[in-house]
Amino acid sequence: MMQTVPAPASKPAGPAHTPAPHAACPNPSGHEQPASARRLAKIVATIGPASDSPEMVRRLIDAGVSVFRFNFSHGTLEDHARRLATVRGEAKNIGVPIACLGDLQGPKIRIGKIPAGVGAASPSGGGLIAAQAGQDIILSRSIKEAIVRMGRSGPEPVLPVTYPDLIDEVEIGHRVLINDGAVRMLAVEKDPAAGELRCRVVSGGPISSGKGINLPQSNITAPAITERDWECAKWAVEHELDYLALSFVRNAADVEELRTGIKRIGGEDRGWIPIVSKIEKPQAVEAIESIVAASDAIMVARGDLGVEMDIAQVPVAQKQIMKVCAQHGKPCIVATQMLETMIENATPTRAEASDVANAIFDGADAVMLSAETATGKHPALVVETMARIICVAEDRLRSLPVSANQPVTLTLEHRGVAALAHGAWAVANELGARVVICWSQNGGTARYLSQNRFHIPILAYSSNPRSAQRMSLLRGVTPICTDPPGDGTLAAWNAAVDSELRIRNLAVDDDPIVLLAGRPLGRAKATNTLALSRVGEAEGGYKQQA
Repeated sequence: MMQTVPAPASKPAGPAHTPAPHAACPNPSGHEQPASARRLAKIVATIGPASDSPEMVRRLIDAGVSVFRFNFSHGTLEDHARRLATVRGEAKNIGVPIACLGDLQGPKIRIGKIPAGVGAASPSGGGLIAAQAGQDIILSRSIKEAIVRMGRSGPEPVLPVTYPDLIDEVEIGHRVLINDGAVRMLAVEKDPAAGELRCRVVSGGPISSGKGINLPQSNITAPAITERDWECAKWAVEHELDYLALSFVRNAADVEELRTGIKRIGGEDRGWIPIVSKIEKPQAVEAIESIVAASDAIMVARGDLGVEMDIAQVPVAQKQIMKVCAQHGKPCIVATQMLETMIENATPTRAEASDVANAIFDGADAVMLSAETATGKHPALVVETMARIICVAEDRLRSLPVSANQPVTLTLEHRGVAALAHGAWAVANELGARVVICWSQNGGTARYLSQNRFHIPILAYSSNPRSAQRMSLLRGVTPICTDPPGDGTLAAWNAAVDSELRIRNLAVDDDPIVLLAGRPLGRAKATNTLALSRVGEAEGGYKQQA
């Protein structure tokens, strides 16, 4: 039986999708965050030396950060523990659920040590090879330090590599890229017995110790999860991170390996952390359907992706990945170099502003900042700038005709809740509802609502702190962590909702709202009620309608 409060006949419902009046992106006052509630796409910020003080973390939350990223490629686990305590402490003080995302490094193939005296002097004190176009450079697994020897056409640098199988797995004609593609070479000859791969430089540049090697055309058999990654995954389970991002994903099996390992580490109680698969290799783009199906969320890691594949193909790949995510109802984070000039400057380029806006137009659930907030000069300003760009883009979207995005891949177990969520979209669209509100104990109802691409805010209640934190990544969803109000009935909750909407300035008396819940409030997997109400009418309670 569906329960509903009929809309009074004395006032028409109003036009569909008319948002409550608000500035494009006003700064939040206090910690009520009305602007953040209306902003639908989420901001992921990487925490680092420039942003890990309690004062700066608070400023970033106030500016609009919903998820903090902990990059395990940098810093020690002790550093991350300190920063995690700061984020959780400030989030608790403010009273806002914030998600924490751990980002595993994955296997990194690098140039080994180039000692001082080999080539020129590098700024770090070691050696520096100035690769020239047309020059041959030898990659070797047989030496521990770089040397220069006389070769066929004169002096040839011989450089050690940290991945010995590179010599066997790179085929003649394959591209070999160093330092994020700044140095580009082609494999021209290999000698497995000597453990050497001869490469010819196509585009030159400096090479120093530890620079990364990308092999976009080679079938690399290195495991996606290293011993260091397992150490970080164990730490993530023990410290109850909300999400874990997996690097070097090539297929769905890589995702399942991490999921199985997390279960083994955490056991029954803590053995589930949602996995964010980072798409940064051409092989992952080719297998995107199965990877998305196996993952809980996706990150479009455009930095490595732009090195591994033709840069002209990256925008097309981004759109393809986001489309598949929408079809599967999985959140998609667009990452890397979004506002990179703000690492140093107080304003972004026009192209960067367009990049952020276009990600929103394409349906990104979240956009991510990396060095901009981790080591940049203006962490809070860059978040405020990104939030403002998002708000203006979303205001434009609200003025356009919209349709719901109903995922095509739904399990039978959850079809009932998914149908209610889709019905909520139709009701809200038809009657011009200002807000959709749900009780989502474990986050499932909020997730299904988010998948439908509402252009109005979604308030999601839960008494489970971890569920509330994880909902912080979901587009359009503002989580509220609280116990069921009063006697735990739907009527008592409706009255509490009315009060919350007034406090957040999201609706005024007589505005139509849509609610989803089940009985009793606080029980998982209980959502079975779709209700229509108007703000201020909760005193009349819920009426039965057959």
